Amino acid sequence: MINTAAISLSGLSAAQTQLDVASHNIANAGTTGFKRQQVNQAALPTGGVGSTLSQASTAGNDLEADVVDQLKAKNLFMANLAVFKTGDRMLGALLDAKG
Repeated sequence: MINTAAISLSGLSAAQTQLDVASHNIANAGTTGFKRQQVNQAALPTGGVGSTLSQASTAGNDLEADVVDQLKAKNLFMANLAVFKTGDRMLGALLDAKG
């Protein structure tokens, strides 16, 4: 059985990581020699998504990419919340039908 709660929670965690990294990059954009952090996300074999961090090879900022990453994180939050709510409704309907 697919555990939709665990899958959506891993997506929420990945979105939080994306938001944290984008915020960190924006906050340090003016720091001399700062190298941006990047989030690498990959599907997990058990379902859901995992995140790893890496650092850019060269110093410098990319504010446009960081703002887009923040917007992407917002959409990831909304999508995974919808999955979580749908799974909760499905479980409730299943329990109602069985009860």
